[in-house]
Amino acid sequence: MRYLVTGGAGFVGSHVVLALLDAGHEVAVLDDLSTGHRAAVPPDVPFFLVDLASQEATAGVMAQGPWDGVLHFAALSRVGDSVRRPLHYLRRNYLTTLNLIEACVAHGVKKFVFSSTAALFGGTERTGLISEAASVDPGSPYGESKFMIERVLHWADRIYGMRSACLRYFNAAGADPAGRAGEDHRPETHLIPLTIEAALGMRPTLKLFGLDYPTMDGSCIRDYVHVADIAEAHLRALEQMEQGSICYNIGTGCGYSNLEVIASVERVSGRSVPWEPAPRREGDPVRLVADPARLHADTGWTPRFAGLDMIVETALRWRQAHPQGYAD
Repeated sequence: MRYLVTGGAGFVGSHVVLALLDAGHEVAVLDDLSTGHRAAVPPDVPFFLVDLASQEATAGVMAQGPWDGVLHFAALSRVGDSVRRPLHYLRRNYLTTLNLIEACVAHGVKKFVFSSTAALFGGTERTGLISEAASVDPGSPYGESKFMIERVLHWADRIYGMRSACLRYFNAAGADPAGRAGEDHRPETHLIPLTIEAALGMRPTLKLFGLDYPTMDGSCIRDYVHVADIAEAHLRALEQMEQGSICYNIGTGCGYSNLEVIASVERVSGRSVPWEPAPRREGDPVRLVADPARLHADTGWTPRFAGLDMIVETALRWRQAHPQGYAD
């Protein structure tokens, strides 16, 4: 099959590109490189330097089809930043994706895989596992923008017959087990790479946002899922879409607190992590842990990297091999 991956120079997108290539598919990448890295895209993969805000440029790429499907990762994705700049996030994420969906409909694309988020569930405190039947209550403009797009895809299927897969990942982490790709945000905001960099002495004391949550150790709890397992879920979703549009929560069903992440990094690296408490960040819920039962039942997907130490080990190995990230 021939697939277009938008945001394919970013963290999750670049790992999905590798999974598609490993499965024998033909892949092209569209990215504006505002947060992604050209070096994250294999040199033999066609690359379009395009801003999806441009309808003309977006349509120009779609005209170079036919495309058997589009996998869409390009988005602004920092929760705290979206609280500070809500209208910017809502406008940017929604309108750029609307441009892409319109171009897909116009050029007869039949499959659209959407990188959605667990932030759809961040506005309500939840104690158990979160299934696809859970009420949607975004706790941030970022999460709201993703839900708006899910609704557009619902109507694109109902009226134009373009099938979609809305994949709501929880906390993507880790790195390609073969060392071909890793996590390199500028600035970095994700806990595992921040903790690893603190352990390696690459940044000053780690700030832990919030130790007053109603959890066992006072820090908030997240479901960390390996980025290679997320990529595998995309391959399973493309197959499942033969039956119609789908929506899945992608996680492991196990939650780890922020302090447990620090302990894991110390265990795997053999180094201590300097850290200090800081006030809570706006938009951060207490607990987000997925119920992956539907994805497993429908596709047979099961995470290969099910333990936190396994996830941390691949992330640590990649960072040690690439101290400057993709700048190396």
